[in-house]
Amino acid sequence: MKKLLSIALLIFGFLLSSAQDSKPNYVAENYTKKEVHIKMRDGAELFTSIYAPKDTSKKYPIIMQRTPYNSGPYGADKMKRSISPSDTMMKEGYIVVYQDVRGRFMSDGLYDNMRGYVPNKKSKTDIDEASDTYDTIDWLVKNVPNNNGNVGTWGISYPGFYATYSLLSNHPALKAVSPQACIADFFFDDFHHNGAYLLSYWKVTPLFGPQKKARTTEPWYTFTNTGTNDDYQFFLDAGPLSNLDKYYGADNEFWKQLKDHSSYDDFWQKRGILQHLNNIKPAVMTVGGWFDAEDLYGPLNTYSTIEKSSKNYNTIVMGPWSHGDWARNSAKQVIGNINFGDSISGFYQKNIEANFFRHFLKNNGKGENTLPEAYVFDSGKKEWKTYDAWPPKNTEKKAFFMQDNKLSQMAKKNFAFEEFISDPKKPVPYSEDVKQQGLTPRKYMTDDQRFAARRPDVLVFETEILTDDTTLAGDILAQLQVATTGTDADWVVKVIDVFSNEEPETKEVAPHLKMSNYHMMVRSEVMRGRFRNSFSKPEPFVANEKTAVNVKLQDVFHTFKKGHKIQVQVQSTWFPLIDLNPQTFVENIFYAKPEDFQKQTHKVYNDSKIEFTILK
Repeated sequence: MKKLLSIALLIFGFLLSSAQDSKPNYVAENYTKKEVHIKMRDGAELFTSIYAPKDTSKKYPIIMQRTPYNSGPYGADKMKRSISPSDTMMKEGYIVVYQDVRGRFMSDGLYDNMRGYVPNKKSKTDIDEASDTYDTIDWLVKNVPNNNGNVGTWGISYPGFYATYSLLSNHPALKAVSPQACIADFFFDDFHHNGAYLLSYWKVTPLFGPQKKARTTEPWYTFTNTGTNDDYQFFLDAGPLSNLDKYYGADNEFWKQLKDHSSYDDFWQKRGILQHLNNIKPAVMTVGGWFDAEDLYGPLNTYSTIEKSSKNYNTIVMGPWSHGDWARNSAKQVIGNINFGDSISGFYQKNIEANFFRHFLKNNGKGENTLPEAYVFDSGKKEWKTYDAWPPKNTEKKAFFMQDNKLSQMAKKNFAFEEFISDPKKPVPYSEDVKQQGLTPRKYMTDDQRFAARRPDVLVFETEILTDDTTLAGDILAQLQVATTGTDADWVVKVIDVFSNEEPETKEVAPHLKMSNYHMMVRSEVMRGRFRNSFSKPEPFVANEKTAVNVKLQDVFHTFKKGHKIQVQVQSTWFPLIDLNPQTFVENIFYAKPEDFQKQTHKVYNDSKIEFTILK
């Protein structure tokens, strides 16, 4: 259990302090710290740490992060090693605020995982994260000395969700907001992807499950010790999800919520935030990573929703990062076996993020703003590009049919099919790695997919060798025509860059691999077949009946170079990244029985196609 706890703390460590290479005493030398409990409108008090520059000869903007993880270290004499989004901003001087959200650590009240927004508040007891943010900002601008009246918010992952939520507070002092790797809807982020349960998150369910009994600076939850470092075997041996109940007691209300709300019902719908992002006023810079295994849906859809519904300043930054990499100071940006280049996060921190907050919080939005609408990294060419819209305006949709193991723009009139046997007892691994994960693994997002391409239960379709560079810049839609001998199935689609045989070797590649013919995963997604027509009303397949299933893959910005090939893989298991579909329709897979899990034959017809957004 200690090992898993340390893994989880490592995963979330960057949320507690961003730039770790600064002098250990820089904050203590240049900032004072004050701890307060700020009273909300309903009487609950939220713990808040305030770091203010010692130089009081001028006024500073306030930059705030609200977090469920903890805003420690606790104690007025105990200082973070670094504060604010980056070293650059820390040294420029901001009043930096951290707050434990309602129900977490030293704050009062009950915690609600992704608390639903209350648009029409009728009394002081109608509270949500927007009202808590408003009350906090109002107190800060009125009570913290030397503030210039401008407030910004930022956060990564869950704190990114709270940053998005701050937009709904409508406080006039809130001028700039940067949701980063932000959750937008729990049925499509983190714990679910298109209705499929992310089994890779199961171990961290205690983080959000039990309620604490009093103010505390220590975790009140414990993690499960599975007794093995082989997650694939552990979850395979565990069997149906109901067999995992023994690890979580009745006090873990989040586990119960996951089980009892297996479709996109009112419980999940009211926790989504996208539908409320209308008429936004503050400037927004949404940040995400192209290889973020946890929260990719959130940043892309937060940006696009605000872009459609508001007239504010709204920009997006997407880099070659996994979850939160942009807040670190790595000399090289490496994910798995792929090195994307040097000082990429440092460039972002100094030239993009610091500029955004400086312009709107220090300069009051006046003067020249040098940031583009979209700052995006081409993960194939390994270079930054800027555009005045995302996706870029000069793109077109092109469809490729999945026929005879090939991707072709020419449709055949005589449609045949490819088929494979999907066996829940021998599911396709998501990775070659054999290990224990504390949270959803990250490196698999660029992993070599040759191991999967060579399995009989994975279909492979690919282009001929490309004679010119081809850049995908936007979303991807796989329009599958399928059939199954069962009554339920998952459909996993992966888009892969097949390198040339002459690809030079790199020192980052794992010892057992070669970059020659490397199959780099560029994008992937799962669609739980029961939700093909409605996420709220699951329905079975009719056995052996040809059926349309659309799988929407999130945006990419990737150039498939001349000499490479574009490959698509289709499969029905992806284990233990997602839970096993019994392939027999049951009302709720969390309560499926062993006998429900059956081997089935799946067909993918040759009129199936995948539509790419291609840069002209």
